[in-house]
Amino acid sequence: MRLGKVIGRVTLSQAIPSFEGGRWLVVNPYTGDRYQNGTTPPDGLSAEPSLVVFDALGGDVGQTIGFIEGREAATPFPEPTPVDAICAALVDTVYHDPMK
Repeated sequence: MRLGKVIGRVTLSQAIPSFEGGRWLVVNPYTGDRYQNGTTPPDGLSAEPSLVVFDALGGDVGQTIGFIEGREAATPFPEPTPVDAICAALVDTVYHDPMK
């Protein structure tokens, strides 16, 4: 699982029935630099490109979430579903003691 900040939402004109009840979020993944320096990068900036994550938990813009990518992302669905990343956790607080 990786952590990232929700920076937006995606609106669809059509959706696959498996995805009913959820929504799509645009997420900026956190990098190791964020934790080593103990600082938060400015909003919208990340060393990695943003990605679209399926969310059935209720994440919102500005919130930190934990997301899963790859084959494991399709595991919660009863049938094979074309999804690359899903929201697995809504994160309240991250505690980290940076290395010196």
